[in-house]
Amino acid sequence: MQHETSETRIRNNLFKCITGNNRQGFRDIIKELQPYDVAEAYQNTPENLRNEFLSYLDLKETAILIQELEIPVQLDILNRLGTGVSSMVMNLMENDDLADLLNELSLNKSQEFLASMGLEESQNVKTLMQYPPETAGGIMTNRYVWIRSAYTVRQAVDKLKDFAELAENLYYLYVLDEGSRLTGVVSYRDLLLANLNDKIGDIMFSRVISVTADTDQEEVARLFEKYDFVALPVTNGQDQLLGIVTVDDVLDVLIQEANEDIGKLSASGNAIDFDTRAVRASLLRLPWLIMLLFIGLISGSIISKFEATLQKVVSLAFFMPMIAGMTGNTGTQSLAVVVRGLAASDINRKAVIRLVTRELGVGITIGAICGLLIAALAYTWQRNLMLGFVVGISLFLTLIIGTLAGTVIPLLLYYFRVDPAIASGPLITTLNDIFSLSVYFGTASAFILYLE
Repeated sequence: MQHETSETRIRNNLFKCITGNNRQGFRDIIKELQPYDVAEAYQNTPENLRNEFLSYLDLKETAILIQELEIPVQLDILNRLGTGVSSMVMNLMENDDLADLLNELSLNKSQEFLASMGLEESQNVKTLMQYPPETAGGIMTNRYVWIRSAYTVRQAVDKLKDFAELAENLYYLYVLDEGSRLTGVVSYRDLLLANLNDKIGDIMFSRVISVTADTDQEEVARLFEKYDFVALPVTNGQDQLLGIVTVDDVLDVLIQEANEDIGKLSASGNAIDFDTRAVRASLLRLPWLIMLLFIGLISGSIISKFEATLQKVVSLAFFMPMIAGMTGNTGTQSLAVVVRGLAASDINRKAVIRLVTRELGVGITIGAICGLLIAALAYTWQRNLMLGFVVGISLFLTLIIGTLAGTVIPLLLYYFRVDPAIASGPLITTLNDIFSLSVYFGTASAFILYLE
């Protein structure tokens, strides 16, 4: 609550400075804020004060502000600034962020913006726009500092100072040969600890971990997690350095991928958020729900097929929702475990066998415990030992089936290069309803003579 009060106070003070034409007061507040806080303040600024807000920022601050905002707001700011100022601001933006923005525009509009920029910056952005989205090339920046192995530490530091304003970060210097091939990497820490006359070739790391431009962004994120990188070089097939992926871009990737998987797991559409209108949200959900509706009719046909069994032993109907619900729950649990594991781990045949074996053990364990509990409950309620046996053994078998279905289905989709998150919770639940009812009524029918 204290944090919210502080934000509100800052925002109100900014508004007072704007309405009171107090430029210096505005500047004193802004220079103490993080880019995210400036972006939040701008988005909470009334429409009639936003032009004044922008006029109090310098070009670099405006570029940083734009990078913190969503694309519709970015475009609105560029339109407010006009072509001349917009071109100067875009020259100061990170090339990867600008490429993402321009890729969302029509060809004519993006060409108009590119034509207004400086030639070198424009060419760099065009290069980044050619890479497919959700790849290392699509999220990398081509702003980095490179050096030669023959440089001394003093020369490397001097070059670092000269290009500090252009580089997105100063964590690493990349060592290139005459053919622009990546031969080593030096961290800023290495430079600080070395003597000024040491050669870069003597202190650099020659074993450089890199990715190619077409590497999937999820694989890039896994490398960051595995090696605790803050930046990762991107090369072509000839080991020539094309750019770098930075940790802030990877955080965006992780959030994006997590949102996509959550949307698919819930069959609600990953494009739905708090601001999505009801009609659009409905249209995004309907395809899945209509498909599940027709699959669910199979469950009804199964019940209809065993109508005679139900008429003879009406008490079977009492346990039917529990059997179907428990099977769906275990399947969804296994699905969540598998999808999370596929996103975070390298999968091979041995890992798959180990996972399936473990989930089979889980299914047997929870099936045995839950089966015994429900069998005892059924016997206590009806004083019918066979009813307890039928309900207990059915739940035991269906929990094993549900657990395996939630494990095997996403693994099969992954094997056929289909996103395993598409095996959504509602789909697994619906399929498990079919499996569980078939087992339940099949078992009851087999023992019908002992149930009457």
